[in-house]
Amino acid sequence: MFGSILASGFGTLGYLMVAILVIVIFLVSRIRIVPQAKVYIVERLGAFHGEWSTGPHFLVPFLDKVARIVSIKEQVVDFKPQPVITKDNVTMQIDTVVFFQITDAKQYTYGIEHPMAAIENLTATTLRNIIGELELDATLTSRDVINTKITALLDQATDPWGIKVNRVELKNILPPREIQNAMEKQMKAERERREKILQAEGEKKSQILVAEGEKESKILKAEAEKQSEILKAEAEKQALILRADAVREQKVLEATGEAQAIEMVQKALADSIVKLNQAAPNDQVIKLKSLEAFAKAADGKATKLIIPSEIQGLAGMAGSLKEIIKEQ
Repeated sequence: MFGSILASGFGTLGYLMVAILVIVIFLVSRIRIVPQAKVYIVERLGAFHGEWSTGPHFLVPFLDKVARIVSIKEQVVDFKPQPVITKDNVTMQIDTVVFFQITDAKQYTYGIEHPMAAIENLTATTLRNIIGELELDATLTSRDVINTKITALLDQATDPWGIKVNRVELKNILPPREIQNAMEKQMKAERERREKILQAEGEKKSQILVAEGEKESKILKAEAEKQSEILKAEAEKQALILRADAVREQKVLEATGEAQAIEMVQKALADSIVKLNQAAPNDQVIKLKSLEAFAKAADGKATKLIIPSEIQGLAGMAGSLKEIIKEQ
């Protein structure tokens, strides 16, 4: 009997421990750890209860549940090509890439049923409206303008859904095949035109450079001739000046020599006359003395020796002086 009571006691305790263990496991299973860049939308009894951010949280059993897990990181979605018609009635295919980020998890969860489908359709309609106002050439060359416009419109439209559209990029613009062929021909013609223009400009610049080279060559040649003539004239001028200086110095020397010669002759004659007067010489002596006087004069520095014509009557003049002296 005691054994049956003990067995029944152990059985009750075991059931209790098992029940406690089950309750603990159940409670632990209701703990939620929210990772980074995630937001949990929690509902209590089917109504919105709160937004759980990063960290551990506890779900009340039978009351709370996680309705949605929302990523708040920036996301990228690539939509398939959409047919659009330009202002000049050209149909083309354009595919877009949308960069967006969820800023309000509650609005994102309860604001719209299928947000990605809504963004795709909204992107397509907005793109058609923008492209419909542009012609083909403007569409191909105005990607930045189209991106800016569509980004602003999508951001404004998706704001009530808790979505922030950061930017929209046109990935590909595919016009019809015949348009592509025409564009390729146009590009080829444009390249050929540019090539001809570049060749013509190159030839023009080449001719200009050649003409400028010839011009500079002629100028340099003329300058060289001018300098040569100037130097030649300067040389002739210096030569004439030197010749004139030489002639002038020669004349000065001749005049100086003539003056010295005359002075020496006069002095010699005067000395001879004095001596003759003192010695009372005869005609032969007077002639001899005259010749000695001229010899002294010729022995000077004079370059010319001028013999006065009066020397011919020197002897006669000396004889007359002699007679006058005797009479006195």
